[in-house]
Amino acid sequence: MNIKIRNAGVTLGINTILEEVNLDINDKDKIAIVGRNGAGKTTLLRALIDNSLFESGVGEDKFSITRLGSCNIGYLEQIAFSNEEITLIEEIKKSFSNLIELENRINNLYLKMHENNNEKVILEYTEAIEEFKLLGGYSYQKEYENLLNKFGFTESDKNKKIKEFSGGEKTKIAFIKLLLSKPDLLILDEPTNHLDIKTIEYLESYLKDYPKAIIIVSHDRMFLDNIVNIVYEIDYGKTYKYIGNYSKYEKEKKIRYEKVLKDYEYQQKEIKRLRSIYERFRNKPTKASMALSKLKQIERMDLIEKPKETDLRTFRTNLNEITKTGKLVMNIKDLSIGYDKVLANLNLEVLRGMKIGIIGENGIGKSTLLKTIYGLIKPLAGEIDMGVNLNMGYFDQNLAMQSNDNTVIEEFRNYLPELSYEQARSALGSFLFKGEDVDKKISVLSGGEKVRLQLCKILYNKPNVLILDEPTNHMDIIGKEHLEDILKEYTGTLLFVSHDRYFVKKIANELLVFENNKIDYYPYGYEEYEEKRKENITFNTKIKTKKKENINNLNINKEIKNIEKEITNKENEIKKLKEDLYKEEVYTNYEKSNEIQKLLNENMQELEKLNERWEEMMLIY
Repeated sequence: MNIKIRNAGVTLGINTILEEVNLDINDKDKIAIVGRNGAGKTTLLRALIDNSLFESGVGEDKFSITRLGSCNIGYLEQIAFSNEEITLIEEIKKSFSNLIELENRINNLYLKMHENNNEKVILEYTEAIEEFKLLGGYSYQKEYENLLNKFGFTESDKNKKIKEFSGGEKTKIAFIKLLLSKPDLLILDEPTNHLDIKTIEYLESYLKDYPKAIIIVSHDRMFLDNIVNIVYEIDYGKTYKYIGNYSKYEKEKKIRYEKVLKDYEYQQKEIKRLRSIYERFRNKPTKASMALSKLKQIERMDLIEKPKETDLRTFRTNLNEITKTGKLVMNIKDLSIGYDKVLANLNLEVLRGMKIGIIGENGIGKSTLLKTIYGLIKPLAGEIDMGVNLNMGYFDQNLAMQSNDNTVIEEFRNYLPELSYEQARSALGSFLFKGEDVDKKISVLSGGEKVRLQLCKILYNKPNVLILDEPTNHMDIIGKEHLEDILKEYTGTLLFVSHDRYFVKKIANELLVFENNKIDYYPYGYEEYEEKRKENITFNTKIKTKKKENINNLNINKEIKNIEKEITNKENEIKKLKEDLYKEEVYTNYEKSNEIQKLLNENMQELEKLNERWEEMMLIY
């Protein structure tokens, strides 16, 4: 597969979104599309799906779109549920309808073989078995079971109707179906939104090994670093290509900008020098020819355009002048959190200046803990003793507003009624709500705009204790980096939930980890936590292997060779049985044909078990 797009633009209504798109997509490319919110990233993805959205751009190249080879595109937004009355497992199995049909055909052919000794039926049956094996028929069930498990679905969920799942769970189901369809080009728009860290890590490993091309739009920097090898940036409607992951792109972008700026400044200096010579000597008869040549020298130059500075506009706030709390901010004693049942228990002293990151799987109580601490939910047991001089600010990941019919400024002034109109406008302006933006209805705001409005409301009163639930959802990377800078310098106390590992790594000094139905406290940040976790996994693996060797006195290498020998013998036996099926004395004799087919099926099952055993031994070895 190969797609080349040259000098393409996209106009929606009267607005030009993209001016000059140049893009190459090849087999196995792992591509990131990056840029500010509103730069046109999602528009570009939609135009890749529907090429009719593209038109001629403003560049010098001729507008063209070329495709070589098959290109089946998979895009999450394309997937919808035609019938929400069917169960999860029925919906998932739709992704394997061709294999299931083939499986049914094999069963029907098998029955026909019992009814008559038709050579054509035997041939069809054998070819169908080969095709089934080639298409992964013996492993497709294990594949979808693994994905369901990794995305957090239980055995009991399989028989629930699609309509019974939440919006987020339906998105996960659609995502699983997309991955199972294995398109030639997999297009993912913010795939890590609403996924917990464990699922994100699994998705990373899956996508790294994905055998075809991927295009990702994401604000998760660690996710991009771990997957992509090409980055296309959209800046001022134009695409710029960088080879490498996100971190390399950031470095290369800076180097590229500085080089182009240097070349531009040098050329401008040279133009100024040549013009000066022309102006100085153009009226002198003996020098006029020389002076004119300098002017022509300028005309022959390929003029370098001054590089545009990257749009770094973001919200501004000052949290330096906050009231100091006592040393003990809160004492959490024998706390049980939950609604109708206990989700987790916690004992913890929170001291002034602590920055506690809270991580763990979805749906196990992280947000419930924050709401309990802030007083929105009563604890099922235990108590929280609050310290003195606390001024708390709470950010809700659901971005709940007083009314969607409010304008931005009405929402802000209802929250802070003591402020004058001018003070409110000034505060909102520092969070990029300028001019007529303050008169926008809440209902038309983007996710990123709602985040900025919530932060503006919360941070205006300079809280000395911040409780943040997924604050970076919907934020672009520049916004995240700015919030990181603010929180790193913040002298107050911070408790926050986030699935953005880069954000947690930059901010948290301590961690609360929800795992195995309990909360574990770690007095260090995410990087050290990851290192210790990996060390522990490695250590446990070594102990397990050693124990196994001691107990069974097993020479692993020798067993692997024995299994490989058995596999070879079994493959030869299967080959011979297949050949026997084509012999006239066999396919014309129902009993012989049935007996050999039975032996063939048994041998194929044994071969599959041997292969699984070999894989297990290789992992230990």
